[in-house]
Formats: sequence, structure tokens, C-alpha cells
Amino acid sequence: MPRQTPATPYADFVAGLPKAELHVHHVGSASPRIVSELAARHPGTVPSDLDELREFYVFRDFGHFIEVYLAVVDLLREPQDIRLLTYEVASDMAAQNIRYAELTLTPWTSVQTGIPIEAFVEAVEDARVAAERDHGIRLRWIFDIPGESGLRAAQDTLGFALEHGPPTLVGFGLGGPEVGVDRPQFADVFARARAAGLHSVPHAGETTGPQTVWDTLRDLGAERIGHGTSSVQDPDLVAYLVEQRIPLEVCPTSNIATRAVDRLANHPIREMYDAGITVTVNSDDPPMFGTTLNTEYEIAAELLDLDESGIVRLAQNAVHASYMSAPEKASLIAEIDGYQG
Repeated sequence: MPRQTPATPYADFVAGLPKAELHVHHVGSASPRIVSELAARHPGTVPSDLDELREFYVFRDFGHFIEVYLAVVDLLREPQDIRLLTYEVASDMAAQNIRYAELTLTPWTSVQTGIPIEAFVEAVEDARVAAERDHGIRLRWIFDIPGESGLRAAQDTLGFALEHGPPTLVGFGLGGPEVGVDRPQFADVFARARAAGLHSVPHAGETTGPQTVWDTLRDLGAERIGHGTSSVQDPDLVAYLVEQRIPLEVCPTSNIATRAVDRLANHPIREMYDAGITVTVNSDDPPMFGTTLNTEYEIAAELLDLDESGIVRLAQNAVHASYMSAPEKASLIAEIDGYQG
């Protein structure tokens, strides 16, 4: 569960800082309260008791995390479930002074449970409009392939994007397990998504080595890398990421929770940052991992020995790496620059 009291000297500063988030999953952002409500509505494998949910969210490894994640996906059985989740996630983000977020959706799994893609898109869009009206937060979407489901899921997700994607759809991603899910098999799907104007933002190098990152760059045309944790193991890759200004979407607590990194002291974010890679800080699946974006900024500040100006630069990195329009970027950068804490 997220910690409730400030734990670092910069907690208050971070809490008030205007921010953007680039790597955060729709289902993975379901708060325990919402999961409990959905579990009571749809009894099954997910406990509705909050104490039991805390135990449910203790992950043994990445494979177990995927099992838990998909169990929560199964609770989203009707369009109103999707709408409720989306609006509540946006509300939680706005409470952290997140002004803009690119929220990763995996429509394929919801369609498999019986929600038509048209109803899915209508539900998230209705929630987006309401959240911007009520809380001032702007949401944009990334449609994500569940890699473990293979080419069928990839092709279907591409169809959802091309035939039903709203104007607020900005990116095309690839998530799920990396081990045993080769990135090059998705090359044609990503080429077609990019040809349609969508940005390529696959996960890579979280639980596999730097070759997976190379594969996403060369075969999927990646413009940002989700996680990229193992990139520092390859000096040539680090040099390429710096030269090409390809941002990494770094999620420290997530990497510990899924055992991709053994402990925070060993997280490679410092090596990334010192090498000159564009580092953005993100929360991934925050309630599931007992964190928030604010907490991740506090952790990054500790690991990178940042002062307030350094924290501001991290916030600016996320804006520059986002797919906002140029005027929107300029407006949020000005808001960040004007923040005094």
C-alpha cells in the first residue's frame, strides 16, 4: 500500500510539483478500494477484503505479478467497470498534481472478456472527458499488446487502434513477459502502427538483457523504451540511447516488486542518469506495487542525490519525452518552471 507520511526531505516539494507521467497501466492503477468494489460485484479469484488484497498483491516474481494482473483484468466485465476504473485512476493522478498522463490500455484482454471494443473506447473516453472537466488532468492513450498472447493479440490490437482508436490515442506498446516473447515477431504490426501515426513505445530490457532493447529499437522502431533496466549492461547501447535521445521510462519500485532488480541500492537509474540517458520517472502499476508517482520521484531524488532543481529537471524530462503538442508542452514546462514549492 502507498506510504502515508512524508519520508524524504523533498516529499512536500514533490507533492506540489506539476508532473506528467508516461508509463502507467490502466488496470495496474486500480486502487484497492476499487478492486474491492469490483471483486464484490464479480465474486471469483480476487478477494474483496482489503487485508486479503494486501496479501494478494505480494508478488513472488514477474510471472506471479502477471497472474495477479490478469485476475484483476477479469473483474472488468462490463463497460461501466471500465468507466469507473478510468475515472478513479484519473482522480488519483490529479490528487498528485499530475497534469498529463499517457495511460497504457490493453483493450485486447477486455474484449476477450466480452466487452466490445466500441464500448471499451466509449467508456474510457467518457471517463477522460469527465476527469478533465472535474480535475483538470489530460489523459492520452497507448494501446498495448499483451505479448504473452502472441501475434493474434498483436494483430487484433492493431485493428482496434486503426479502426476504433480515438484521436486521443497517441502510442502503440508491447507489454507482458519478455522471456520467451521475441520482439522481432511484432515488426510488421509496429510498422503499420507507426505508418498510421502512432508512436512506438514497447517495454524492453526489464527482465531480459540489452539485446531485447536493441530488438525493439531495430525491429519495432521504438521511440521510448519502457523500463530498459538492463540497458546499462551494454556500453554501445547506452551510447546509442544518448546519441539518439531515446528516453527510458524508469519505474524503480516496480522493478523491485517484480524482482527485476534485487534492491533499490542496486537500481541502475544512477548509471543511466550519469551516462546522459534521458531518464523519466514513472509508477507503472502504482497501487499494486504500493507506490505513487510522488513516491517514485522521492526515491529517484534519493538515488540520484538531487536537489529541488534536479527534481524539476526530471519533471521537465517527462514533458519533453511526452507526445503532447508543442503548445501543450510549452504550457506545462512554464508551469513547472514557475513552481516554487
